[in-house]
Amino acid sequence: MSENDAVSVQGSQDTEVPEVSPADQAIEPQSEAIQEPAEEKKVLSMEDLMDQLDDDAFIIDLPKAGEIRDGIIASISEGQILVSVGAKSEGIITGKEYEAIPQDFLNTMEVGKAIPVYVITPEDSSGNLILSFIRAVEEQSWVDAEALLKSGEAFDSKIVGYNKGGLIVMLSTIRGFIPASQLSFSRRLGISGDTPEAKYKDLIGEDITVCVIEVDRDRHRLILSERAASSETRDQIRDMVIESLEEGEIRKGRITSIADFGAFVNIGGADGLVHMSEITYDHITHPSQKLEVGKEVKVKVISVDRDRKRIGLSIRALKKDPWLDYVKDLTVGQLVEAEITRLTSFGAFAKLNVPGDLEGLIHISELSDRRVDHPKAIVKSGDQVTLRIIKIDEEEHRIGLSLRRVDSVAYADFDWKTLAADFDLLGDEEGEALADIVGEENVAEAEELAEAVEEKAETVEEAIDEPTEEPAEEAAEEVKEDEETPEA
Repeated sequence: MSENDAVSVQGSQDTEVPEVSPADQAIEPQSEAIQEPAEEKKVLSMEDLMDQLDDDAFIIDLPKAGEIRDGIIASISEGQILVSVGAKSEGIITGKEYEAIPQDFLNTMEVGKAIPVYVITPEDSSGNLILSFIRAVEEQSWVDAEALLKSGEAFDSKIVGYNKGGLIVMLSTIRGFIPASQLSFSRRLGISGDTPEAKYKDLIGEDITVCVIEVDRDRHRLILSERAASSETRDQIRDMVIESLEEGEIRKGRITSIADFGAFVNIGGADGLVHMSEITYDHITHPSQKLEVGKEVKVKVISVDRDRKRIGLSIRALKKDPWLDYVKDLTVGQLVEAEITRLTSFGAFAKLNVPGDLEGLIHISELSDRRVDHPKAIVKSGDQVTLRIIKIDEEEHRIGLSLRRVDSVAYADFDWKTLAADFDLLGDEEGEALADIVGEENVAEAEELAEAVEEKAETVEEAIDEPTEEPAEEAAEEVKEDEETPEA
């Protein structure tokens, strides 16, 4: 034993050693056995293991149905595209999803190219991950549409089709619809025709700028508006409409307001007035009896005042005029029974006793051969009189009547021919012979008198429209003298 060893032993003998129980002696060796390897490798608890599984390194990113992923084309074969979507997963685009890819786009696909894909099913009956390229692009289009709706931004596209209600415009792969009411006013001004083809066919292929105004994925509904994307102001639109209008045009419009004197109709962005007299041929006391706000109507442009920016419209001008039917059997020179309805300083109005609600004017100069200061000196309301029609103005709906010309010699030939038409002078089967009514001798005298009147009437034809009847009166006197002169 060396000196050092002796010191070591001596020290250990001098040191007080605590007593150890047999139980402690049994456990101690085991504790030392456990602690010694713990210094070399840390033992993980279950909680530590769960925490580590939450780290990115332990996450298994499995594809989920309805998810859009970025994939890399791994291979392309006839009728099938293999796409790597990460997590050591490869899916296939096949069947209808492959056929839905446009051929021009399919031609651009190549191995290694990144494309978006939509997960249809993570695992089919054969264990395949089924993907769709078209659905991915479409889904992204809906996302873009919702973003455009939220931002209100406009985008450029092209017109690809139409239907009876408006135009079809593409937003990426989804079809958007522009109702006719949402087209810009300048475009609407250039549209004409009665059928969708006539209106919209020539617009296909044109560029257009639109805004998204409605998105409904469930109904697959995307509504667009060119008008919302346009910078046209209301005044500019009105000026364009007024500049483009021509009298005689027929337009569709919507009633915007009703007043006591008529209704305002908006045609393409400018309001025009339908005066109460241009609403209907029927007698009405207020426009609301025939029209209502919001109703769509057809109107005819009857006046355009570009300086004052006013448009005159008519609804009744597009309907058949019953007045023309009422007067078709009337002729100038005809005698009619009538009732005086009202008096004015310039004449008297009379309602004709014929089918239809016809009224004519007896000008004050046609009441009497002598000077008349006021019609009341000759007639009064309610009088039943015989009048002669001297004028029928179909355009202005006016009938001119005369009281003083009822017995005018200038109309003697007309009256005789009318009488001859009413009574068959030849006694044929179509009517009763005048000879049966007044006798043959009287008919002979009437014929001679008619011939004389006809000769004299030729000399006074120019007096019909003269303000006085002096030439006619002179001719009448000559006829009277001839009647009084005995035959040789």
